[in-house]
Amino acid sequence: MTGLCFGQKELSKKPAKVVKIDSGKVEIRKIDTAEVSAYSKQRDFIYDDVPPESLSLWDRFWNWLWDLIGRAFRNKVSGSLIKYVLLGLVIVIVIFLVIKLVGLDYKVLTGQSKALDIPFEETLENIHEINFDEQLELALQSYNYRLAVRLLYLKTLKQLSDQKIISWLPDKTNRAYVSEIQDVQKREVFSDLTLQFEYIWYGEFFIDKNTFESVHQSFQQFNSSKV
Repeated sequence: MTGLCFGQKELSKKPAKVVKIDSGKVEIRKIDTAEVSAYSKQRDFIYDDVPPESLSLWDRFWNWLWDLIGRAFRNKVSGSLIKYVLLGLVIVIVIFLVIKLVGLDYKVLTGQSKALDIPFEETLENIHEINFDEQLELALQSYNYRLAVRLLYLKTLKQLSDQKIISWLPDKTNRAYVSEIQDVQKREVFSDLTLQFEYIWYGEFFIDKNTFESVHQSFQQFNSSKV
């Protein structure tokens, strides 16, 4: 009881706190609009708040893909087999998308080629019966420049066969015909023409009129040259 009374006496001796009122003069500063305008024109003080461009569907796909791969390899719980299976699946998807975007026939990758809708076959009898000028005109009228290049190549083979420079057989390859040409210079030129033809026809690459005219000129020069 005595201790409690003593504590109350000690507390009563502390002076009461006095709230002081700030009597200082407040200085109102005005902003110089001309100075602000001058600063705003300086390069260091230009802050363009440009909203980020929205990602395209293709960009969102790649972001999702890389995020999926990253999560798979960061996940220590998943076994290595799952990671490799997932990675293999991703590779297959990417290859499939690339083939679709390029427009390449997937059979080309396996050494096969899809059936081609053409009005004639590459046989000994037909190649001598084809009216190449007529068929070439029809191909150009329909803007089928790939078929036109094919006709130019078959016509060249026919001319070489007629000149006894090559021996035409249905089961021979184009490279076999190249090797049959005895003249070295003519063989090299025909080898280049064969490469162009195979690139355009079997590779199924699109060519325009200008490209065809360039290829056509090369065939004309070859066919007009003397052995």
